[in-house]
Amino acid sequence: MRIALDGIPLSELRTGVGHYTFELALALARICPLDSIELVSPRPFTSGVESLNETSLPPNLSFNYIAANVFERRWFVHGLPSHIRRTSIELFHGTNYEVAFRRICPSVLTVHDLSLILLPHTHLSRRVRRAKLRLPLMVRAATMIITPTEAIRHEVCHHLGVAPEKVVAVPEAPRKVFRPSDRTGDEDTLRNPGINASYFLAVGTLEPRKNLRALVLAYRELIGTSPHRPWLVIAGKEGWMLDDLRTEIDRAGPDEHIHLTGYVSDAELRSLYSSCLGFVFPSLYEGFGLPPLEAMACGAPVIANRIPSLREVLGDAASFVDAENINELKSAMLGLIENPERRALLSDASRNRAADFSWERTAAMTRRVYETAVRKKGEGGKGKGEGEGSAPAREYF
Repeated sequence: MRIALDGIPLSELRTGVGHYTFELALALARICPLDSIELVSPRPFTSGVESLNETSLPPNLSFNYIAANVFERRWFVHGLPSHIRRTSIELFHGTNYEVAFRRICPSVLTVHDLSLILLPHTHLSRRVRRAKLRLPLMVRAATMIITPTEAIRHEVCHHLGVAPEKVVAVPEAPRKVFRPSDRTGDEDTLRNPGINASYFLAVGTLEPRKNLRALVLAYRELIGTSPHRPWLVIAGKEGWMLDDLRTEIDRAGPDEHIHLTGYVSDAELRSLYSSCLGFVFPSLYEGFGLPPLEAMACGAPVIANRIPSLREVLGDAASFVDAENINELKSAMLGLIENPERRALLSDASRNRAADFSWERTAAMTRRVYETAVRKKGEGGKGKGEGEGSAPAREYF
């Protein structure tokens, strides 16, 4: 099968969706050597793609940058359909909420979560408006839909009116680079020479949905009410609506060591995961939760918010809290400090849980969804909420 995946997530610093897109494409190419796997983008590839050693890539995986002659924002209306026709692509996978609106070939759409619709106050208003216009169109245009968890599958069916048989939950996985690491000789990992002490770690784009302000408040409570003095390290690129977080960090006293690393490399991140007292993930809403699973693969004890998707992914291997309850979050952190036995048990459980996930399994499940989409298109079937017309494209795109 000739398959194209949306390569736009690989045109900027790689975070969750970018990692998902690249790892899925790589695993697909490896387990399906007779398929042609193409990553196609109207923007130049960055994020390390340009430095990849071509000899290390499967011969059936290619990166295709197309200098579009149309406005980039109309790529999914004109540029992509034209490319699909010209190259006889048999299936397109929109890995980041987008597919070609016109049904040139069967398509699969990944909906990672519905935070833009369900938690609009945590996003920029222009992004919320765009999602509310485009996402209903995208789920109708797609032949099949993938979500990373059953929790998000139920949300897509309920909130977007999609027939259950059109949506399949396919779990993601930690990348192979994440495994326990010894920090010896890696003094620059934290970009701060003073941080050789114990620390709690949080990872993710700095934005309101990650609930990092609550983590900072819980950390400050911990420092203020106990004799322990761990650091709090927050790794991730800056996102949006950070004033409240910055204000809380600025209030930190001389005994409160809060360190923002910014965007870090995989090697640095692996070292951070492997050496932390505990990984804390207080996010208000997640579609899957790759950072805590990556931390688990490195043996980190994990504290996570008690929400359906995280409970589904992390199972019994994490310590769950109501992350909007500052005292509960503080108590969980204090428990890891004062109970080394529990910390060791959680660390073992973390590694065992992470071992249940692999990108090869993700790719195999995804490939079966592709087959369903091609068969469904061949049968000419339409499910609830599907339509063929393309007239709304001019209005909303």
